[in-house]
Amino acid sequence: MTVPAGVTVKVEGRQVEAQGPQGTLRLTLPPLVDATVRDGAVWLTCAEASAEGRRYHGLARNLVANMVTGVATGYSKELELQGVGFRAAVQGGKLTLTLGFSSPVEYVAPPGVVVQVRENIIRVSGPDKQLVGDAAARIRSFCPPEPYKGKGIRYRDEHVRRKAGKTVA
Repeated sequence: MTVPAGVTVKVEGRQVEAQGPQGTLRLTLPPLVDATVRDGAVWLTCAEASAEGRRYHGLARNLVANMVTGVATGYSKELELQGVGFRAAVQGGKLTLTLGFSSPVEYVAPPGVVVQVRENIIRVSGPDKQLVGDAAARIRSFCPPEPYKGKGIRYRDEHVRRKAGKTVA
């Protein structure tokens, strides 16, 4: 995998470290996989040609690729609030959601993840793909979209299948 300009990758034993404009990420390689950096690319080799070795090689390849992309450009997920009276605000690194419950829901983002709010759109971004996805999923879990009225927190590109309500016969 080629390393883009502005990103440096170091390999020390089983540790891989990538540094770029978005930050620094570290990874411990799974067993049976070794990494080297040469000619502006990261090369992963499998120590054993078994099925387990191939699985670890694919896992390590994707983890390193996500790490390099994350420190180069970063990842982001957008969530959308749907519902009357549903609001979101960020104060001091804490996301406060008003979702129709008796009290507001507060969420503190993990280190390395930035949460921004614009109107009814919540944007979760950061260099670590796993942390960004996990933070977005946790925010969505506070009030997932329901199929009858469609209100709740949904991903920006998510389609919620609507169900017909009860009919009076």
